[in-house]
Amino acid sequence: MGTAETSRRITMTPAARRALEAAERLFYERGIHAVGVDLIAAEAGVTKKTLYDRFGSKEQIVVEYLADRDERWRAFLARHLDAATPVPAARVTAVFDASRAWAAEYSSKGCSMVNAHAEISDPSHPAYAIITGQKQWMLALFTDLARDITPDGAGCLGRTLMLLHEGALVAHGLNSFEDPIGHAREQARALVMHLDG
Repeated sequence: MGTAETSRRITMTPAARRALEAAERLFYERGIHAVGVDLIAAEAGVTKKTLYDRFGSKEQIVVEYLADRDERWRAFLARHLDAATPVPAARVTAVFDASRAWAAEYSSKGCSMVNAHAEISDPSHPAYAIITGQKQWMLALFTDLARDITPDGAGCLGRTLMLLHEGALVAHGLNSFEDPIGHAREQARALVMHLDG
């Protein structure tokens, strides 16, 4: 399920792009509910009127923030998968490698979708479908990768890989222990090598 299917998107002007970049940084660092439109406008160097003219509401800024991160993550992951060898185990570990690299560069506080879900749990919120849509997409990806390893057990293996991946993202955000994504990668690798062997 793509983000374009789940939510209305706006056309970005330079001022809107600056506002979105400010909103992304602020929402991720401080939380969505803690950041107001006044602060986003001030950080972006635009007027509050410009924000409302372009986005219409704070809810739409949240939609754009999450949809933009989702699109960038999918493109980032696609590059890692494209660079991986066609060996099924290598493609599975490429997902964890991508997450590890993404976390190091963009997600010091954990998964933005998990964090956003802690604040947006109402299915009627326009950003809710982006949050859940990304996780459904990840599960479908893991299930597709699992099909190359165990066609009859793809659903079960896909869910197991998803749990390893999501647990690692949460542990990373909480700083529970050193390199949880790397640890999850090795567990996923051992599991798929066992099943593929």
